[in-house]
Amino acid sequence: MEIDSIGVKHYWTCFWPGLSELWWRGRLSALPAAIAFAVVINVLLVAKFVYVGWMSGALVWLAILVLAAAWLVLTIRSIRELPLLLTPRAVSDEPDRFPEAQAAYLKADYATAEEALTSTLAIEPRDPPALLLLAGVFRHRGRLQAAQQLLSGMQKLEVIRHWSSQWQSEWDRVTRAIQSREIEDEPSTGDVTDEDRHDDSDVVQERSEAA
Repeated sequence: MEIDSIGVKHYWTCFWPGLSELWWRGRLSALPAAIAFAVVINVLLVAKFVYVGWMSGALVWLAILVLAAAWLVLTIRSIRELPLLLTPRAVSDEPDRFPEAQAAYLKADYATAEEALTSTLAIEPRDPPALLLLAGVFRHRGRLQAAQQLLSGMQKLEVIRHWSSQWQSEWDRVTRAIQSREIEDEPSTGDVTDEDRHDDSDVVQERSEAA
């Protein structure tokens, strides 16, 4: 899901190192930087106002200046990288291949659809329509466990709330396919039914509106 416009609320998160990546993308890799920044600030506050004799005044001020310089650099970098963080597709030079993936899917060319969706998700890994369509591709190619795992992972994304009905529809189809395979003990045929086409068309049509 992409954000239509970047507002003040988005820029506020740039003033704490790692917060913008944590808040808007849920990247745990940014958590150590955010925690380290908080620890350093608290240590300096304690050294400055509580245990005054713990560190020399000159050393405390030097640490404060270094921290301020690091904060300024990290804040400027976060502000510059914010558009890429929030609207990666809008600032990317790569074309949006989702329409190509949709057309290939409806033609039952699942290999091409998967390749196009992989390219799309490389730009925006949290794009619900692309993720849902990729789950459908996995289902039709008989990779039911992969489809189920992909859908389970989508539940952890806050953006999925806009796509709950489409997610539930695809989850039900994958669940039925798994149950059918277990009962019949044979691979799924992967045929595209009218119901599948209708539901997938809904995903495509609502993509821009939900974003």
